[in-house]
Amino acid sequence: MKLKINDQIPDTEVYQLVNGEPKKSQLIDLLGKDKIVLFGLPGAFTSTCSKLHLPGFVANAENIKAKGIKDIFCLSVNDPYVMNAWGEANNINSKIKMLSDPYLLFTKAIGAEVDRHAKGMGIRSNRYAMVIENLKILNVQVEKETKLCGLSSAETILDIL
Repeated sequence: MKLKINDQIPDTEVYQLVNGEPKKSQLIDLLGKDKIVLFGLPGAFTSTCSKLHLPGFVANAENIKAKGIKDIFCLSVNDPYVMNAWGEANNINSKIKMLSDPYLLFTKAIGAEVDRHAKGMGIRSNRYAMVIENLKILNVQVEKETKLCGLSSAETILDIL
């Protein structure tokens, strides 16, 4: 990953499903200037993402927000319909905001792309979590392998905060 502490978040387009329709937005507009957590992962409905990563953030969302975090964002290279369905399947309610990076614009801008062609998944994102304030990275945790979810877990982020 290219990004490190004190780097500015690159401004790329991302998508969300709003009222049943994909809505394109600039990432920096969505993140705002508040202190937030952004975590990225290889894909919705995949094993580690569905068993550990997203559920950990759902379970710990209130504790994370109690430490001064305004919003928690989950970003993947899936389309906005898939991200929305995955969020609903995990009962995220208003705890997590699901972001879609279908063209890998953000993922490539931060150097987080990984080749998963051998697993039938194409190019995906590495697994990471960031604490960001005023669009500047305060902390970034990147997994060495996408199947791991320790450094980028909600529990680790909670400890860091």
